[in-house]
Order: sequence, then structure tokens, then C-alpha cells
Amino acid sequence: MLLEPELLENAHVRLEPLKEAHREALRPLAQEEEIWALTSKRGDGAHFDPWFDLMLAGQDSGAQISHAVWSKATGAYAGHTAFLQIDRDNQRVEIGWTWYGAAYRGGVTNPACKALLFEHAFGGGAERVELKTHHLNERSQAAMLKLGAIREGTLRSHMRTWRGDRRDTVFFSILPSEWPGVKAGLDLRLAGA
Repeated sequence: MLLEPELLENAHVRLEPLKEAHREALRPLAQEEEIWALTSKRGDGAHFDPWFDLMLAGQDSGAQISHAVWSKATGAYAGHTAFLQIDRDNQRVEIGWTWYGAAYRGGVTNPACKALLFEHAFGGGAERVELKTHHLNERSQAAMLKLGAIREGTLRSHMRTWRGDRRDTVFFSILPSEWPGVKAGLDLRLAGA
């Protein structure tokens, strides 16, 4: 599987490989406490710099590929998304650490980003693309189902959140044979945007 940091772009968004230069552009967006309510790590307020440093470290080590999301409609940064758990030997990758400022939720931003990420992953030889979320994050679960991802199940007491409690994690995935149908659905959604 060939998956390297590179600029990904369509008519709606540009996904820029994360760099130090994105820190101050993303900081104001990350201040919404709602973004971090159900995450394993916190990134608002005083927690933003440690979170951002963690994203850069993952990028530097090759363990993940983070992206700053640029909205072409507004001419501003909209949030963050990443390839995580990159397993080249098993041709598997997770899409995660996805969050957007309030103005970018529920519209074209997420489907536009997912279209680019899935295309890049499957074009690079991925045999499995995973998504996962907190069992209480119904908005994310609904978005994953709307994409056409298959809900695989729930791992109980899977992770500790930044608050110290345990979360159950709901897993979804898309396989190469499912990608054409998912792509068609995303293309239809984006055509109407």
C-alpha cells in the first residue's frame, strides 16, 4: 500500500498535509468544547498545543498523515482529518481525528473530505479503510452510515477518554468492492452542493 503525505483537492476542499504553519490557523476552530466532548484526547484551550504536537509527531514518524482542511467556499480553514493506524503490510488504514468548526458541519465539507481520503487510500492499494467513534457519538455514526460504511460492531471498554472514563468504540469499514457504490453516493451528494 502506497500512502504518503500529499495535497488532496477537489472542487470543495483542499487537504493540506499538516505543518507547523497550520497551528495558528486551526487554533480558533479547535476552541469549541463540543468537538472534544467524546474524544480520547482533548484539543481545546490549553490542550490545543499538546494535541497539535501529537498530530505532528504522528506525521513525522509515519504513523499517520494529518491534514488541515481548507474550505474553498469560505476561503478559510475548516478543521482537521487524518489517516491513522497506517498498516502497509496488511493494506489497512483508518480515517479519523476528523473535526470541523461549527460552520462546516452538516454540509459539503465532510463528504468532500471523505471522497478525497477514500480515493487516495484505495488508489494507493488499501484493502480496508476503517472509521471508528465513541458509542455515544450518534452524529458521527449517522455520518458514517450515510457515507455507506458498514457498521461492524462495538468493542466494549475499548479506550480511555481524556476525562478518564472508558468508552465503547463503534467500528465501521469500507472495502474496495464497496468503494464504487460509496463513491457514487458521495459524487451524488457533492453534485448537489
